Amino acid sequence: MAQGRGSAVALGLALLCLLIHSEIAESATYTVGDSQGWTFNVVNWPRGKRFRAGDVLVFKYSPSAHNVVAVSAAAYNRCLSPRGSRVFRSGNDRITLARGTNYFICSFAGHCQAGMKIAVTAA
Repeated sequence: MAQGRGSAVALGLALLCLLIHSEIAESATYTVGDSQGWTFNVVNWPRGKRFRAGDVLVFKYSPSAHNVVAVSAAAYNRCLSPRGSRVFRSGNDRITLARGTNYFICSFAGHCQAGMKIAVTAA
């Protein structure tokens, strides 16, 4: 009898590991702006795409011309980069999406106002 319970527990753990692996394996990688990369007028880029928590956004750009700043909804709407915001500057940034809406802007003068910002909602 005890041996049967041990087998059931082992099977349950194996299934749990399989589910966790499947969740990780299903994450997708998206290049923001597709072939254009992270540039002006990308504000509509997320439209029609289905994002999930754990998906990775790749921001490709010239670091001497742009950056990527993770901001709040209020900062996104006002094109502000508040003190303490996470700033990415590599030109090939990989950012994993959290569940909910993730907001990103370029904080170079006038860039966010010219549409260099995206709001990505991950289920």
